[in-house]
Amino acid sequence: MPRSTESLPGSDTPSPGGGEGAALSRRGFLTLSLAGLASAGCSFHRGTPVAALPNDYQVKRDQLMVRSDVKMDDSHPALRDLEDVRKRVTTTLRLPAPTKPVIVYLFRDQSRYSGFMTSRHPNLPSRRAYFIGTSTELAVYAFLGDKTSEDLRHEYTHGLLHASLKSVPLWLDEGIAEYFETPPLIPGHLNREHVERLSVAIQNGWQPDLSRLEKLEDVSEMQRSDYQEAWAWVHFLLHGSEDSRGLLLAYLQGLKTASHAPSLAKRVRNEMSEPEYRLVAYLQTTLPG
Repeated sequence: MPRSTESLPGSDTPSPGGGEGAALSRRGFLTLSLAGLASAGCSFHRGTPVAALPNDYQVKRDQLMVRSDVKMDDSHPALRDLEDVRKRVTTTLRLPAPTKPVIVYLFRDQSRYSGFMTSRHPNLPSRRAYFIGTSTELAVYAFLGDKTSEDLRHEYTHGLLHASLKSVPLWLDEGIAEYFETPPLIPGHLNREHVERLSVAIQNGWQPDLSRLEKLEDVSEMQRSDYQEAWAWVHFLLHGSEDSRGLLLAYLQGLKTASHAPSLAKRVRNEMSEPEYRLVAYLQTTLPG
């Protein structure tokens, strides 16, 4: 499915939606017609303005703030998902403690979420959830539905990266989010759909190219295959060997202070012989089993 972008929080570069001046991420397209909501202006739903942010209930856990339309307690699945993702991301990637809070705005349903996004961000394409980072706030916007857990895992991962690191390359930001999007009970964060599609691509002569991925700087440049390849590189580096894992973790540590991310492709090529060939072999032999 189409994906979106990450620019640095506070970046002056307009996002693909036009004029937002923020970092964005994506989820699937909404089925609800946003055009109809936009033409209706600010409407109301169950006594709450559609264009208002969720604020009826708040839960705070360290640098995580959840503001929701619905009451949440410690046992709520959405809250458990967020806390689990934070533990897995920070532990697996050895990230420093977040220096900025991440706010999750959880709307009661798709209709209210759509109304808010149409009113507040009319130039953004319709997506099921968003991460939007600015110089003043790192925020995830999502609604309660069948895909809430998947959406929150992906978007909150973006928030954690931007709360902990000074810079994150687009491809790596999305690759890591794809990696942690998988449910925690799936061993090794194996995304079967990505593996199957990449296997078909390899049979048709596709070859990975990390240097090409690094040149992608805008969501409009990223295709579905780019998200699959980004996930594959992250999975390969984390699981291929102790050396490859150490390489990625060391690179991430450097991003804590790097205003402009250096090339990971050059570092991989300097420390690993034929990395593209090794990635293909990894996809063909290690993951399917």
